[in-house]
Amino acid sequence: MNRAGQTNIISILLMGIKAEDYPPYQKTLSEWAYTQVGFHRYRPNAPAAETYEQALRFLDRFIDEAAQRGLTLRHRLDAQSVIWALKGNRDEEGSSDEGVAPPDFQTLSDDLLLPVSFLDEIATLLNEKNQVIFQGPPGTGKTYVAQSLANHLAGLMGSVELVQFHPSYAYEDFVQGFRPVLVNGHAGFELRDGPLLSAADRARNEPNARHFLIIDEVNRANLGKVLGELYFLLEYRSEKIRLQYQEEDAEPFSLPKNLFIIGTMNTADRSIALVDLALRRRFSFVEFDTSKEPIKGLLRRWLDANGLSHMKWVADVVDRANEKLADGRPEGRHASIGPSYFMRKDKEDNPSLDPADAERIWKYDVRPYIEERLYGQHGRLGEFDFDALRRGPAPSDGAVENEEQQGHGEATDDDAGVNDAPA
Repeated sequence: MNRAGQTNIISILLMGIKAEDYPPYQKTLSEWAYTQVGFHRYRPNAPAAETYEQALRFLDRFIDEAAQRGLTLRHRLDAQSVIWALKGNRDEEGSSDEGVAPPDFQTLSDDLLLPVSFLDEIATLLNEKNQVIFQGPPGTGKTYVAQSLANHLAGLMGSVELVQFHPSYAYEDFVQGFRPVLVNGHAGFELRDGPLLSAADRARNEPNARHFLIIDEVNRANLGKVLGELYFLLEYRSEKIRLQYQEEDAEPFSLPKNLFIIGTMNTADRSIALVDLALRRRFSFVEFDTSKEPIKGLLRRWLDANGLSHMKWVADVVDRANEKLADGRPEGRHASIGPSYFMRKDKEDNPSLDPADAERIWKYDVRPYIEERLYGQHGRLGEFDFDALRRGPAPSDGAVENEEQQGHGEATDDDAGVNDAPA
């Protein structure tokens, strides 16, 4: 039995004490209410008792907030009834359309400074395959865009959860596995769901909402070890399969169609950037390429939008450095410098960038990255001097020669004018 079922049974038994104080627990109702007001949900894999206790605390807070607004609720059962009525009205109005494409991306476009067409295309890919991966070098805003887009698409009814993969991440961390616990003072093990099963459970219990799982740095883990049976389920959403740790009498698992997955992948580190073809077939890949729009012009747009147009020379510095890092090779784009290094905010959360900031960012954030990329090519580091990049390329020999010839020609014309003058 899953935790939602355990919590439900606990609440029903407690109703025998006093239903007004211990109303029946309903997972879908509780999580919907948490989402509406930004209430912090219970931690993943929390015990049933902790989940129910938090639901009761939420109802107590709901009663207090209602009283401050002139609405008297006698007890927790009253509060739950009001929440149920509110959710019922929303369901009748229709909380969500099928798929993930919202009616308007303009607000999100204005916030991210990315074109509506770019965001709409990602939504189309999610509709078609349910899972995408944003790939590109560091500093291109992959994680930020993934979170912003997921929150926009999920709306008030859905949910967004983020996990980050790393080399020690395993199937037991992501899908399901046994974890040590104390049982009556003795060490034991308990089967616990990972973030994937938790997200799938939420999506299955709220079929009219869109739920998102963001996997940051997806290529830093051993994907074959972490994903296991998901290779099959990611491709066949309508199929079911028995998971590695499921009991024989348990219902086989499937991925709900309203659960969407967005991964981010750093392509700068070639030692981790390779993803097997089986996974590539199951995901659509969206390139965050600094040499192409919309990422190429993002820093200039950000500077313009925030009244920092006088700092647009910083975008020129970044472009010149990226050209040198690419060194004429198509794969060189994976080594480029992303715009978000310079898209900074001050302590008051206001966009802020001045020449001193730019130079400091270059010295302590960008320059070490370049040194790492050019390991063993110490002679090239001089090409990435900040002041030299700001001045721009020196004129070529041909340009200097043409300029001298042009000046000489002008003098000759003056001489001819003097010679032609009447004596």
